Amino acid sequence: MSLHSTNLDSILPLVNRGKVRDIYEVNASTLLFVATDRISAYDVIMENGIPNKGKILTKLSEFWFSFLYNYAHNHLLLEPHCDEDEIFKHLPAELSEHKYKQQLVGRSLLVKKMKLIPLEVIVRGYVTGSAWKEYKKSKTIHGIRIAEDLQESQELSTPLFTPSTKAEQGEHDENITPEQAQKLIGKELCDKVAKIAIDLYTKAKEYAKGKGIIIADTKFEFGLDENDNVVLVDEVLTPDSSRFWNASKYEVGKSQESYDKQFLRDWLTSNNLNGKEGVSMDKDIAEKTKEKYVEAYEALTGNTWKD
Repeated sequence: MSLHSTNLDSILPLVNRGKVRDIYEVNASTLLFVATDRISAYDVIMENGIPNKGKILTKLSEFWFSFLYNYAHNHLLLEPHCDEDEIFKHLPAELSEHKYKQQLVGRSLLVKKMKLIPLEVIVRGYVTGSAWKEYKKSKTIHGIRIAEDLQESQELSTPLFTPSTKAEQGEHDENITPEQAQKLIGKELCDKVAKIAIDLYTKAKEYAKGKGIIIADTKFEFGLDENDNVVLVDEVLTPDSSRFWNASKYEVGKSQESYDKQFLRDWLTSNNLNGKEGVSMDKDIAEKTKEKYVEAYEALTGNTWKD
């Protein structure tokens, strides 16, 4: 069984139901993030979910928040990997009842409220996906002129900050140039966010390579704390927000075998379902997609996944 949406019976007010996360307000300064098993592709949420996907995402995000803490502070209220019962000490007592606890255990994070920076902060280390399509047409990536001749899936000489707009649910993210991002949030903040994002990506990419995984690209989100410090928020370096490739099978000049939801995207495309609403995955597609998430989790953390 998968958890497609939570229901806390208004014990906490629901702030937002996103593509994956249900977000509740705990108090004036704290939010509860619950990662469901929903999965989206081409900006459309599938009708069925991936069993325990939300738990995998949560544990992998906790791993990366801890790994990257010396390079960027994050929005977690509690230490990563803290005892599950610690979370419930900060929640209304009613949520300790079984019917609520089974929705929350293993997939919840208590986070500090931040002022969100309205950008999808994408860093690309390899040319693939929409970047490859644009490059083939114009020798640019997000409007950035690329001097070198590239093949599909080739590593870029330096990682690129390639932002997009942060779309509301049901709408589509839009690739924009760094200059457009500067106009949106201001040049000083944009330059700061770009530098932090590239640094984080570089640290993670180097680590992952040692574990047999290439992080081709990833999406970060950032917020500002009460002192206007840039803080890493949302999820980080998961199969939902990144392209993970098997390093042992990597070959320049073609698309790569992925650990992420590219498997689902390929299935949708081959069945002419990409971008269509009301789609349910076949059971075997859901199972195989979960296997990819588990493989990535185990390779990156060194831990064995147990449902």
